[in-house]
Amino acid sequence: MTPYHDLAGPTGWRKSSYSNENGSCIEVAQTQSGDIAVRDTTDRSGPVLRVRPAAWRALAAAIGDGHVVRD
Repeated sequence: MTPYHDLAGPTGWRKSSYSNENGSCIEVAQTQSGDIAVRDTTDRSGPVLRVRPAAWRALAAAIGDGHVVRD
């Protein structure tokens, strides 16, 4: 497992445009290494998922194309 030393200062956390009003929200930021960090807005001190930019783009495209179910 890769250590998350570069997550000490992800820049520009922002709320995902796919978040909704019922509290199911995520925030995303770019890490110093260029990866995408994802966290739950209701648990900002909790775990952070880190993904490569290509994987993030693929997920966003799949959501946009309707291949991922949003609850």
